[in-house]
Amino acid sequence: MDFTFSEEHLLIRDMARRFAEKELAPVTPEFDEKQEVNFAALKALGELGFYGMTVPEEYGGTAMGALAYADVMIELSKVDAGTAVAVSVQNSLVNDTVVKWGTEEQKREFLPKLATGEMMGCFALTEGGAGSDPGGMKATATRDGDHFILNGTKNFTTNGGFADLIIGFFQTDMSLGAKGISAFLVPSSTPGFAVGRHENKLGIRSSSTTEMVFTNCRIPAANLLGTENKGLNIGLTTLDGGRIGIAAQAVGIAEGALEEAVKYAKDRAQFGKKIADFQAIQFMLADMATELEVAKTMLYRVAWMKDQHIKHTKESAMIKLYAAEMAHRVCHKALQIHGGYGYMKEYKVERLYRDQRITEIYEGTSEIQRLVIGRALVGD
Repeated sequence: MDFTFSEEHLLIRDMARRFAEKELAPVTPEFDEKQEVNFAALKALGELGFYGMTVPEEYGGTAMGALAYADVMIELSKVDAGTAVAVSVQNSLVNDTVVKWGTEEQKREFLPKLATGEMMGCFALTEGGAGSDPGGMKATATRDGDHFILNGTKNFTTNGGFADLIIGFFQTDMSLGAKGISAFLVPSSTPGFAVGRHENKLGIRSSSTTEMVFTNCRIPAANLLGTENKGLNIGLTTLDGGRIGIAAQAVGIAEGALEEAVKYAKDRAQFGKKIADFQAIQFMLADMATELEVAKTMLYRVAWMKDQHIKHTKESAMIKLYAAEMAHRVCHKALQIHGGYGYMKEYKVERLYRDQRITEIYEGTSEIQRLVIGRALVGD
């Protein structure tokens, strides 16, 4: 197996690292504290081509693929996981969905703008009573001739406060439950659509997380994605790729926490010596580094599988599960190494600790990942 990356891959990874260090690091604490989106950074990321990594060149993308995209997510997440998740949503949940399920007309209309960030997207699946259970969805799309009328509320939508294009999931046949869900492309300019509550979050506070309210939104039937009543398959297939992005986010957060822990241990003195000289601290760092390396290696393999068009439902669930829980353990130890200072907001590890927690929840909780893996193993 060849673990050598192409020169182009290394260049884009280094570009992401430099951007994170120069443009994000100095201002991230402020955006986190104020719970504001760094729109200047989002615009610059689009200009650098980071939104088009999963878009074919014929539609204006760079077609760098999942492997390079995973490395970009790692570098951005080490510094600002809130801004990084906007890149994840755009590439994994929005672009991938349109590339795989969109008509040629839909691809040509939306992908070039999505690839540059001229248009930002979001993925509206979750509802108050339909998170891990999409079959409990209450939002509806009612056929009216050549149009559909959308009604309902979506929750916890990342990028929701500024998205131009919504990939929304609605019941088109309530009698079929989960088998009656359809997916639609909904411009946020559609009359009747409104952004609802902006969530006050524990972590990734520089990202936008909102309610999405649809009140008699009338959209053309041509905005249907794929086949009517087959939207659940679209959503679940999309999440297979989305979990790679969130796993990469978790790896990036953990890598940032490890770096902070090593730096602090080499600087902090107790009992007349640097705490990095204590075997107890070295053992903690060794465990953190080993778990991180395992997660990163598996992440690269699953991203490679996606690029090779190999089915990766089980493997995506595995890496999302392992990376998220690994990051929890690594951030916990990193904060512990910092002692009381790790609990203070002036230290980066405090924010990394908060940012990590969501990786065990969104795009499928750890419990759902175990369910996906278990069903794959027993053939359910």
